[in-house]
Amino acid sequence: MNKVDFIKIAGICYLFFSFLLAYFLRENFSVGLFLLVLIICIFTDLGGYIFGKIFKGPKLIKISPKKTYAGAIGGFVLSLVAALVYSKYTAIGTSTYLNLSMWTDMNLSKIYFLFVIIISFTSQVGDLIISYFKRLEKVKDTGNLLPGHGGLLDRLDGIIFAIPISYLLLSYLI
Repeated sequence: MNKVDFIKIAGICYLFFSFLLAYFLRENFSVGLFLLVLIICIFTDLGGYIFGKIFKGPKLIKISPKKTYAGAIGGFVLSLVAALVYSKYTAIGTSTYLNLSMWTDMNLSKIYFLFVIIISFTSQVGDLIISYFKRLEKVKDTGNLLPGHGGLLDRLDGIIFAIPISYLLLSYLI
């Protein structure tokens, strides 16, 4: 088995692992927490795009030349706003919902904030990792289903990295 075949098999195994943990996240915790993770990842991606286009600024890293520091900060900001709006209209951010009787409301809000930041960061790192693999293979887009957006994988790259981390964090917290 050569190196390329090994990387392809490892990638497929990781995708399977990530999708399996997505199922477990939904079943073992709740659909609400699963949706929270998706919302964080989607708005991280959206915030990065919007803030990067508006504020431009210095480039973040060479492997993904369109990524900027403004975009990275924008990803954090928009994911936090979206998560706060989501928690306001659902019971997600409450100790009753999360069954965290050991945490006070103040500690819970800090934990919620850190959870959103960690998942947003993981989503951004996942995006950069997939960009790195695309550059290695000299592929610009992973498909043409979403023209101008890098393909369908660009909508999922952060999510496939954030799901396992969120499952581990929630397993520890709850």
